[in-house]
Amino acid sequence: MRLSGLIRILALIAAVCLWETQIMAAEGLITIKSSFGPEDTMKRLEAEVKAKGLTVFAHVDHAAGATAVGLPLRPTDLVIFGNAKGGTPLMQQAQTIGIDLPLKALVWQDEQGATWLSYNDPAYLAGRHGVGEPATAVVTAMTGALRAIAAKATAP
Repeated sequence: MRLSGLIRILALIAAVCLWETQIMAAEGLITIKSSFGPEDTMKRLEAEVKAKGLTVFAHVDHAAGATAVGLPLRPTDLVIFGNAKGGTPLMQQAQTIGIDLPLKALVWQDEQGATWLSYNDPAYLAGRHGVGEPATAVVTAMTGALRAIAAKATAP
């Protein structure tokens, strides 16, 4: 009886530990924990996007939208950004990737108050739309740029 109880407890601990990994592992989504709160993370993100020479096309404050209709929502903020030089070669290969471009990044706060930055993996998007070999360099550059932007926005 004691052994089965211990096994149940260990299984519960393993499930709890894996839960955070699973919620952060949506296919094609890269999620990074921020060292800053939601507002500072978004400010840092937007500043870094602009510093990389990209255009911020839109900012969507989902939490403000929810509040406007009387619904609660923890901080959930989306920025849409990019440039034609990066996106056009991908759309020349597969125009349907235009549904996923420009790039987007979401800054959000979980139930425990931790702040996260999530964005779509460019390689996943390329695969989703069947973008071919000629766009590999663009996907690689986009991946590196997003990784650098996310690191600057989330790390002290």
